[in-house]
Amino acid sequence: MSVNYAAGLSFCDNKGKCGLPEIFDSREEVERKLDVVCGFIRESNHTVIHCGAGISTAAGIPDFRGPKGVWTLEKQGIAPETSISFNEAVPTLTHRSLVALESAGLTQFLVNQNIDGLHLRAGFPRNRVADLHGNIFIEQCDTCNTEVILESAVCTVGQKVTGNPCEANRRCDRGICRGRMRDSILDWEANLPEKALIASERHSKVAELSICLGTTLQIVPAGNLPIFTTKSGGKLVVVNLQPTRVDKHADVIINYWVDYVMSGLMARLGLVVPEYTGPKTVLRSKIPDRLPARWKQLCLTENEKRRKKTTNINRKRKSEDNSCVSNSVGLNAMGDSSKGFPKTLKFGEQHTEISLCKKQTPLLKDNKPPILSDDNKQTTLPEDNKQPILPDCNKQTIILDNKQTNLQDDNKQT
Repeated sequence: MSVNYAAGLSFCDNKGKCGLPEIFDSREEVERKLDVVCGFIRESNHTVIHCGAGISTAAGIPDFRGPKGVWTLEKQGIAPETSISFNEAVPTLTHRSLVALESAGLTQFLVNQNIDGLHLRAGFPRNRVADLHGNIFIEQCDTCNTEVILESAVCTVGQKVTGNPCEANRRCDRGICRGRMRDSILDWEANLPEKALIASERHSKVAELSICLGTTLQIVPAGNLPIFTTKSGGKLVVVNLQPTRVDKHADVIINYWVDYVMSGLMARLGLVVPEYTGPKTVLRSKIPDRLPARWKQLCLTENEKRRKKTTNINRKRKSEDNSCVSNSVGLNAMGDSSKGFPKTLKFGEQHTEISLCKKQTPLLKDNKPPILSDDNKQTTLPEDNKQPILPDCNKQTIILDNKQTNLQDDNKQT
């Protein structure tokens, strides 16, 4: 599939700010900032990386909102020039540097907004990355949610059926699933994968350092995740050529090429960037999980909030089911009809009891119930306890000063 997969998505009018001018810091300023960021990485016990399309431009995959981005050219009526496919794209220096940082225990989690699958092919552990917008090399069963990593990119986008059946074994020896496999690429109106989003939020909240690489963070909720780190007292570093929506929260902003920045960090940390020899899939990290102490408390708090929210929703539904919803129509003080129980109106010192056909009325003053006819017609007893005349259907009877008045079908009093 061509790297211009965006052509297969549905129409969306609001694609954010596109074509913003690029900013370049001086080499001296970049080197100074790299020293600061290197110190942040060494001191951090839990570091989260947030990646955008800017880290894949060196592989020939265009970004979206840059000067030559897909959405920027689209507004100008120009189709982006692409001469490479997802199968031919090779992980960049940034992708491979992140693999080295994870292997050294300096990066604990990666929040990925790209669908190109270059993190996976570079060898970044699958259990340490959240593909919020999908992965072009992964298809998922719509029945059992089994994921399958493919050797070549899928031919569809927007979570469409790929044509492959699910061959995963079902539980309790019930045979093969045989569900339908779909691509994992999200369309504009699709919801983010719940597990990946929850993991990204939790890691961002407990992170002592978040580093944003090649993203303007205009797409939410992914764009809000780095702010969770600063709200929890952590540090935030932004590396991008354009202004981002979290710049005012950042401790360090580096406006320069991402590959150059990562190369400088690797040299300062004494790490070697691994060479790319071909697609390499790693399912689990060799580094044991070392979650912060507040991770468990955060999970408990989130689960409690989710439980209370579910309880409140169930209570509201139960309350709505048990509430007495009456369709009766009464006459209000202005003589208009309104929903609700028949009302008692005052005329001087006298009270008027209004009763409607097939409608509900309150009990009389002496707590005697109304008399119902066979066809469920309802009326009220006068004070002398004599049986009143039952009204015809759709006619209204009003008792005023122990006298009976009939209303015709056209609601005029006679």
